[in-house]
Amino acid sequence: MSRSLKKGPYVDEKLLQKVAGTKPGSVTIKTWARRSAIAPEFVGFTFGVHNGKSHIDVLVTEDMVGHRLGEFSPTKKFTRHGGKMQKELEQKQKEAEIAAAQAAKSVTDTKEKKQ
Repeated sequence: MSRSLKKGPYVDEKLLQKVAGTKPGSVTIKTWARRSAIAPEFVGFTFGVHNGKSHIDVLVTEDMVGHRLGEFSPTKKFTRHGGKMQKELEQKQKEAEIAAAQAAKSVTDTKEKKQ
């Protein structure tokens, strides 16, 4: 649910104080305030956003203004779908790439021998 427009975006006060006291790109600002909205003053700063286990570095760009810091620090690790079938498909794809690379190499070798 979005925040009321008359209240404005929520930005943690401590976070604003940390940003005011440093230069953009000089240090990583560690924070646990995942719910804080990214303000235009944050552009260029690197934040270490806590994901529950560790701090993930997030470099703020202009496109991120208005979003929340927590959106760029995932809390769950994706371990891919599939299983045995997925592994077989990946192995076949890898073998096809190796075969294509060997074919390309043999073509370049034959060209070099002709010259």
